[in-house]
Amino acid sequence: MSAGGAEAFASAFRYLGIDARVVPDGDERTYERAARYTSGDECLPARVTIGDFLKVIEQPGFDPSRTAFFMPTAGGPCRFGQYSPFMRQVLDNLGYEDVLVVSPTSADGYRGLGGNARPLLRLGWWGLVASDALRKLLHVFRPYETEPGAADRAHEAALRDFCETMADRSVPFSGKLDQLVGSMERARDLFRAVPADFSRETMLIGVVGEIYCRLDTFSNEDLIRRLEPFGAQAWLSDITEWVHYTDRENVKNLRRRGRTVSVDMFAALVKSRIQHGDERRLLAPVKGEFAGVEEPHDIGEVLELGEPYLPWTGALGEMALSVGKAVYLHRKGADGIIDISPFTCMNGIVSEAIYPRLAADLGGIPIRSFYFDGTQTDLENDLGIFMELVRNYNRKKTRRRAMRAAV
Repeated sequence: MSAGGAEAFASAFRYLGIDARVVPDGDERTYERAARYTSGDECLPARVTIGDFLKVIEQPGFDPSRTAFFMPTAGGPCRFGQYSPFMRQVLDNLGYEDVLVVSPTSADGYRGLGGNARPLLRLGWWGLVASDALRKLLHVFRPYETEPGAADRAHEAALRDFCETMADRSVPFSGKLDQLVGSMERARDLFRAVPADFSRETMLIGVVGEIYCRLDTFSNEDLIRRLEPFGAQAWLSDITEWVHYTDRENVKNLRRRGRTVSVDMFAALVKSRIQHGDERRLLAPVKGEFAGVEEPHDIGEVLELGEPYLPWTGALGEMALSVGKAVYLHRKGADGIIDISPFTCMNGIVSEAIYPRLAADLGGIPIRSFYFDGTQTDLENDLGIFMELVRNYNRKKTRRRAMRAAV
């Protein structure tokens, strides 16, 4: 869902001896290829993923007998559950019946991953946690850099170091986490070396929304990078937030089915405990860099904050997280909220309907929904208007943000 997350996840596969590569970056050819096999009714993430996969087929040396596409699946009303069968249909129509589509799902304990399931899930978790943290470091430092491009170079170097460390097969699995913690320490030092002036005034903008579109810079036209020149620092909701949410949903559903005392419940609780412990270890070296933009200790806090507006026990998915996270961001002193969603996305539409009441209850904090459908939009104009509202709100708000110390 993010470039860094994909790179880290691919390196986890390589550590297990599987040649894994990230699909090419999105570009106009992505939409061109997707248009040949889609009707226009599909959501933007479906078009982007199918278009990028089809570009792989066109690469020199493509060997169908040695290629598999990794496309997880899920149930529920979101169209994401149709991506994998749709990809299978397109490949078959093109004559690539031999190309595998690997579609692991939590519904069967990820048995589709075979014997690699257990180590891959943990390695992949480490990759997602680290890639989220590295991207957050980029968003913390880039608005304050005094040497243009320095933060981006630090991010690229840190991500490359982490992925190379992850893929290093000379270290046994038992020592891999310690090795990755060392990489995060080097990442911290790379960012601390970025020339930056933290005395600059910026507006803190929380970014929520549909998980794919908000994290994929191609799909959202690199909105955060285009927002920063207006004097903004973005606080983007990450991937790990979603993983913690799905873990919580799993426990909730087990209780509903009367399986509070069961092997499955025990496994779910142990998994969650291990994930939280690994997350704390990986983030320990960079925790001090996130002063003022600390994530909640438990995803339940976010859900409870959104309860008066969108009860999380009935409204599932990104909508419950986006509404609750907006309240959390306000409490942390955010000056505005942006919701990024694909055009026609159910989660975005429901959230947008609730935001007017939410904004009024939170002292008039500006909340703006941005929808993307793959066509060019006048982002600069819209962002400029939004930031004017943000500055007006900043002058009158009573809840101030905790600022990072100037260095």
